[in-house]
Amino acid sequence: MLSTEEKGQLKKKIESKLILLADDIEDLKEQTKPIAPENAIGRISRMDAINNKSVNEAALRSSLDKQQKMEHALEIIDTEEFGKCIRCKRDIPFGRLYVMPESEKCIECARK
Repeated sequence: MLSTEEKGQLKKKIESKLILLADDIEDLKEQTKPIAPENAIGRISRMDAINNKSVNEAALRSSLDKQQKMEHALEIIDTEEFGKCIRCKRDIPFGRLYVMPESEKCIECARK
Protein backbone atom coordinates (compact mmCIF):
# COMPACT_ATOMS: atom_id res chain seq x y z
CA MET A 1 0.00 0.00 0.00
CA LEU A 2 1.36 3.39 -0.99
CA SER A 3 1.73 6.18 1.54
CA THR A 4 0.16 9.61 1.06
CA GLU A 5 3.64 11.04 0.47
CA GLU A 6 4.39 8.45 -2.24
CA LYS A 7 1.07 9.17 -3.93
CA GLY A 8 1.88 12.89 -3.85
CA GLN A 9 5.24 12.22 -5.51
CA LEU A 10 3.54 10.09 -8.14
CA LYS A 11 0.91 12.76 -8.83
CA LYS A 12 3.63 15.33 -9.48
CA LYS A 13 5.52 12.87 -11.68
CA ILE A 14 2.42 12.03 -13.72
CA GLU A 15 1.45 15.69 -14.15
CA SER A 16 4.94 16.63 -15.37
CA LYS A 17 5.03 13.62 -17.72
CA LEU A 18 1.63 14.59 -19.12
CA ILE A 19 2.93 18.07 -19.94
CA LEU A 20 5.93 16.62 -21.76
CA LEU A 21 3.73 14.09 -23.56
CA ALA A 22 1.36 16.84 -24.73
CA ASP A 23 4.32 18.70 -26.26
CA ASP A 24 5.59 15.52 -27.93
CA ILE A 25 2.13 14.74 -29.28
CA GLU A 26 1.80 18.20 -30.81
CA ASP A 27 5.22 17.82 -32.49
CA LEU A 28 4.32 14.37 -33.78
CA LYS A 29 0.99 15.61 -35.14
CA GLU A 30 2.90 18.23 -37.14
CA GLN A 31 5.31 15.61 -38.44
CA THR A 32 2.52 13.26 -39.51
CA LYS A 33 0.62 15.70 -41.67
CA PRO A 34 0.09 14.50 -45.25
CA ILE A 35 2.95 15.07 -47.66
CA ALA A 36 1.65 17.15 -50.53
CA PRO A 37 2.52 15.69 -53.96
CA GLU A 38 3.27 19.15 -55.30
CA ASN A 39 6.25 19.51 -52.95
CA ALA A 40 9.33 19.62 -55.14
CA ILE A 41 11.43 16.92 -53.55
CA GLY A 42 13.25 14.10 -55.27
CA ARG A 43 11.97 10.54 -55.48
CA ILE A 44 14.38 9.24 -52.80
CA SER A 45 13.70 12.21 -50.51
CA ARG A 46 9.97 11.64 -50.96
CA MET A 47 10.36 7.96 -50.03
CA ASP A 48 12.34 8.97 -46.93
CA ALA A 49 9.66 11.49 -46.00
CA ILE A 50 6.94 8.85 -46.36
CA ASN A 51 8.95 6.37 -44.28
CA ASN A 52 9.61 9.00 -41.59
CA LYS A 53 5.92 9.84 -41.58
CA SER A 54 4.97 6.23 -40.83
CA VAL A 55 7.57 6.02 -38.05
CA ASN A 56 6.19 9.24 -36.56
CA GLU A 57 2.62 7.92 -36.86
CA ALA A 58 3.61 4.86 -34.81
CA ALA A 59 5.28 7.11 -32.23
CA LEU A 60 2.15 9.27 -32.12
CA ARG A 61 -0.10 6.25 -31.50
CA SER A 62 2.23 5.09 -28.73
CA SER A 63 2.32 8.55 -27.14
CA LEU A 64 -1.47 8.89 -27.27
CA ASP A 65 -1.84 5.46 -25.64
CA LYS A 66 0.64 6.40 -22.92
CA GLN A 67 -1.16 9.72 -22.37
CA GLN A 68 -4.47 7.90 -21.92
CA LYS A 69 -2.93 5.47 -19.42
CA MET A 70 -1.30 8.32 -17.48
CA GLU A 71 -4.57 10.25 -17.33
CA HIS A 72 -6.31 7.11 -16.06
CA ALA A 73 -3.61 6.65 -13.40
CA LEU A 74 -4.12 10.25 -12.29
CA GLU A 75 -7.88 9.70 -12.06
CA ILE A 76 -7.57 6.60 -9.85
CA ILE A 77 -4.49 7.54 -7.80
CA ASP A 78 -6.55 8.23 -4.69
CA THR A 79 -8.46 4.95 -4.88
CA GLU A 80 -7.58 1.50 -3.56
CA GLU A 81 -7.32 0.33 -7.16
CA PHE A 82 -4.18 2.37 -7.86
CA GLY A 83 -0.92 0.56 -7.22
CA LYS A 84 -2.50 -2.90 -7.31
CA CYS A 85 -1.70 -5.37 -10.06
CA ILE A 86 -4.79 -5.94 -12.21
CA ARG A 87 -3.82 -9.57 -12.63
CA CYS A 88 -2.64 -10.90 -9.24
CA LYS A 89 -3.96 -8.04 -7.02
CA ARG A 90 -0.60 -7.64 -5.23
CA ASP A 91 0.90 -4.21 -4.58
CA ILE A 92 3.07 -2.81 -7.37
CA PRO A 93 6.37 -1.59 -5.86
CA PHE A 94 6.75 2.19 -5.56
CA GLY A 95 9.97 2.10 -7.62
CA ARG A 96 8.14 0.61 -10.60
CA LEU A 97 5.31 3.12 -10.28
CA TYR A 98 7.79 5.98 -10.04
CA VAL A 99 9.46 4.95 -13.29
CA MET A 100 6.21 3.93 -15.01
CA PRO A 101 3.26 5.50 -13.15
CA GLU A 102 0.89 4.10 -15.75
CA SER A 103 1.83 0.51 -14.76
CA GLU A 104 -1.16 -1.69 -14.12
CA LYS A 105 0.79 -4.90 -13.57
CA CYS A 106 3.54 -5.93 -11.21
CA ILE A 107 6.85 -7.00 -12.75
CA GLU A 108 6.01 -10.69 -12.45
CA CYS A 109 2.68 -10.39 -14.26
CA ALA A 110 4.09 -7.98 -16.87
CA ARG A 111 6.68 -10.60 -17.83
CA LYS A 112 3.97 -13.17 -18.60
